[in-house]
Parts: sequence; C-alpha cells; structure tokens
Amino acid sequence: QVHLVESGGGLVQPGGSLRLSCATSGFIFSENGMSWYRKAPGKERELVKRISNVGNTVYTSDSVKGRFTISRDNAKKTLYLEMNDLNVEDTGVYYCHLQMGLTSYWGLGTQVTVSA
Repeated sequence: QVHLVESGGGLVQPGGSLRLSCATSGFIFSENGMSWYRKAPGKERELVKRISNVGNTVYTSDSVKGRFTISRDNAKKTLYLEMNDLNVEDTGVYYCHLQMGLTSYWGLGTQVTVSA
C-alpha cells in the first residue's frame, strides 16, 4: 500500500526558506519519478517540480525557477523540496505525488504560508 507523508511546512516571512520532505513507503522508491504539486487558495493545483528516479530534475515551473530545488534520497525513500526566497504567491498546500501507470497517489499535503 502506497503511503506518501509530507512534512516541513509552516509560516515563513517573505524572503525566507523552508525544506519540505515526503516520506514514502509501499513501493520501490528508487524506480519511480516523483513530483511536488501545490494548491494555492482560489487556484488550480499546479505542478511545481518533477524528478526522475535517479535524481534528475525533469520539470520546473516558471514560477519557482531559481528558487526551488527538488531532490531525493533513495536510501531513505524520501523526496525533498528546498524552497528559498519565498514570496506570498508561494502560499498553499504542497503535495507529494507519484504516478504509477494509470494510478495517481497523493499525500495529504503540508501547508506553507508566506506572510509578513
């Protein structure tokens, strides 16, 4: 059974940083690409970053270029999102995502709030 559990969100001031983690279980982590999405208030869920199974970044949203870094530790079965120079538009719920064949798996998300 696939489990994705995000953590690391919180309240941060503009210009600040956060590191999100997604602990996984129930599948072979090292064989699967992973993604981070976010859902801002009043907006559609947006793909932020995607990483290959071996750690190559394969997609970056224009809105986070130069500020966010996706990475993974295959030994720990954990996905990360390093977020720097945060601004109020980065506020939202951040989700870890796995696509295996036709099936999508989502975590419950972690709230990131950027506010002065």
